[in-house]
Amino acid sequence: MARTPAPSAPSATEHAVFLALADDTRRELLERLVRHGAISASALARDLPITRQAVGKHLDTLQRARLVRAHKTGREVRYEPQLAPLRHASTWMDGLARQWDDRLGRLASLAETGTVTPGDEPST
Repeated sequence: MARTPAPSAPSATEHAVFLALADDTRRELLERLVRHGAISASALARDLPITRQAVGKHLDTLQRARLVRAHKTGREVRYEPQLAPLRHASTWMDGLARQWDDRLGRLASLAETGTVTPGDEPST
């Protein structure tokens, strides 16, 4: 069984995405933006149990992760989702999942046959 190369460490952008999505409120805000499209922070805050200022801080974090982009229309700022960073993070996680699937496959093979195929020895 050929080994899948280990994925590189997450990039700074991927790291920012993971940090941004670690918070329930930010995930909820991003989900709302995906559902509704461009919307103001006030409209986002309307149904949430947090202040408009707290929503603004969460949106700042999402912007730093490049998951949200702000557009000023007159006096109103509208936020819209940017999903490319999610795709990059998903690609990184897919590589990690393939690596673990390969390891589990080698472990299953070892358990079934009692032998390790050359090149499949565990690394230290």
